[in-house]
Amino acid sequence: MSRKPDPAVLYPDVAAHRSLAAALQAVAAEHGMSLPLDVTPSDPLRHATIASVVPHRHSSYITAWPHERRWSIHGSSNGRLMVSGNTKDIHALPPVIRAWAEGDGLDDIRQAATFDLLTGRFEVPDNNPADVIASEWQWLLKDAGDADWPQYRALIESAHAEPKLRGLYPFTSHWALSFSNTPEPPFSPSFVSIGSPRGTGGYTIRQWGSGPALHHASTTAEAIAIAVSRIPADLLRTPPERPDHNI
Repeated sequence: MSRKPDPAVLYPDVAAHRSLAAALQAVAAEHGMSLPLDVTPSDPLRHATIASVVPHRHSSYITAWPHERRWSIHGSSNGRLMVSGNTKDIHALPPVIRAWAEGDGLDDIRQAATFDLLTGRFEVPDNNPADVIASEWQWLLKDAGDADWPQYRALIESAHAEPKLRGLYPFTSHWALSFSNTPEPPFSPSFVSIGSPRGTGGYTIRQWGSGPALHHASTTAEAIAIAVSRIPADLLRTPPERPDHNI
């Protein structure tokens, strides 16, 4: 097992400021900015916390990679990841940190970034369940589109195209898609899990992710039809049309 290099060796410029928060403040000052950053006492050279003026934006931080000179930024809103990206250029971070902390819209934050940043979700400040569900579908579509897995992408796109499934909260584990009538844990009892094993060209239907296989479908249309047939009667509903949100 390779040992982690001393962060003071990998990040000598950060070590000179004694913390990542102070190093970022110094970089920001070069551009006339001030950032709301807090030092993380347990790992000051590799971690800093962002303080946002927006109450639903929390769990926001920057971390330095342990084996390679690179930084990641993560920002959550009401417990759901909104921004996540990494860059080798520390100068690329201050504009994003300031935009996120000051409550700028996600489109503005994307414009401030010189690296891939947005997860695909849109913010739901009031935690409205229907909007949270729509936001999660939008994230899944982006995530599947970015994945090198055409079979999985076809599954997500086909499930989203089916109104009876689109109104349910989607969640995945090990490339298997499941649904709940609530976006908040604990999720409702699973009625179907559609697996997309790489290389098989088909789909495996289970009641829950690790349960026994119930069906094998060769196409997404067949898999989605089986999923719809398994929806409990009290969950069958067509979601209202909602305006598109930018990712």
